[in-house]
Amino acid sequence: MPAPPWSSWEKWLQSPPGRYVLNWEQQCFDQIVADVFGFHAVQIGLPQMNTLSENRMPLQALLIHSNDNLSDAARFNWHLIEASPTELPFASESLDLIVLPHVLEFASDPHQILREVDRVLRPEGRLIISGFNPASLWGARQYLSRLIGTPYLPRDGQFISLIRIKDWLELLNFSLDRGHFGCYKFPLQGEAVMGKMNFLEKMGNRWWPIFGAVFLVSAIKRQQGMCLIGPASLVRIPAIKQLSPAAERSNLQKRLKSNNNQ
Repeated sequence: MPAPPWSSWEKWLQSPPGRYVLNWEQQCFDQIVADVFGFHAVQIGLPQMNTLSENRMPLQALLIHSNDNLSDAARFNWHLIEASPTELPFASESLDLIVLPHVLEFASDPHQILREVDRVLRPEGRLIISGFNPASLWGARQYLSRLIGTPYLPRDGQFISLIRIKDWLELLNFSLDRGHFGCYKFPLQGEAVMGKMNFLEKMGNRWWPIFGAVFLVSAIKRQQGMCLIGPASLVRIPAIKQLSPAAERSNLQKRLKSNNNQ
């Protein structure tokens, strides 16, 4: 997989809107992961934020790309793993929680990443995804700025709607259990002017909740196959004895002879 545009992405995260998004997502991740239990949790990408800080699983790891900034990852007590998200270095059904913060929208093959996540996640394991919402003011400005000027968000991001992500997850037999939209401030750059728009958060949550600039969705991997209701029977069904061809002909002749006598 080609390296994502981490240089422009990292630069954007240091801007006022970038810090605004990271702060909102950190609060959401803290709430969701706090009640997810198990043994092994992995965050893929975005070392600028610790999405597992409120989770209590004994083993937490960060999977990083070769172009990620290691100084950001060193700020947290991670088990660092360098690998590609399209070829996860974990055994099948070995993880209890996986977090994908803005991973799919910078990937050349997001479907393959989700297939790998499905492979390594245990049944009833949790997957949490965050991304930019194209159906928002930020998404509209991003679309227009590609035509007339400098993009507001990182240029190389292919932002995916929540509806499409839901469809992909349902095809993999994931069940969505919760979701959030947030970041309703206008797409401006200045820190002072963005600080004056805090009132838009409450208004957005109440009046236009699905048009937040960022979404976060949580899904549970369901076990495929038949579900048995009630205790299974312990009575064995006797095996059917196999007859030899000669025995079958003998039985057939006896039945014909009996029918003629009648």
